[in-house]
Amino acid sequence: MSDKEQTLSIIKPDAVERNLDNEIKEIFKNNGFQIVKEKKIQIEKSEAEKFYNVHQTKPFYNDLCAYLSSGPIVVMVLEKENAVLANRELMGATNPNDAQEGTIRKKYGISIDKNSVHGSDSLENAKIEINFFFKD
Repeated sequence: MSDKEQTLSIIKPDAVERNLDNEIKEIFKNNGFQIVKEKKIQIEKSEAEKFYNVHQTKPFYNDLCAYLSSGPIVVMVLEKENAVLANRELMGATNPNDAQEGTIRKKYGISIDKNSVHGSDSLENAKIEINFFFKD
């Protein structure tokens, strides 16, 4: 029995638009993540609303949904020991200005909204989010 976990990672429209997807995937691989599944898709705003349902009461919800559905995204299942926490550390703070040097959001994030990547915030949500995009 291994301690490997899976987490969902999304390379958001701002990063895909700037052709950063392969660079970001390399960062994951160089940090010990295995990309188990991946696909490039564009989702409808209604799908983004379902995906971000957990945030629906927050003021940024509508913008978030509009943004995630504004262009192609790359969704990936990442695997590694303590994947959820490791991915969150590698992504950095939601606001790129607050993110530590060397994190993905510090390097590529444009703003708090256009922060280049999404990652599951818990093991429980990782399962839900992976299932959302990769229904086997």
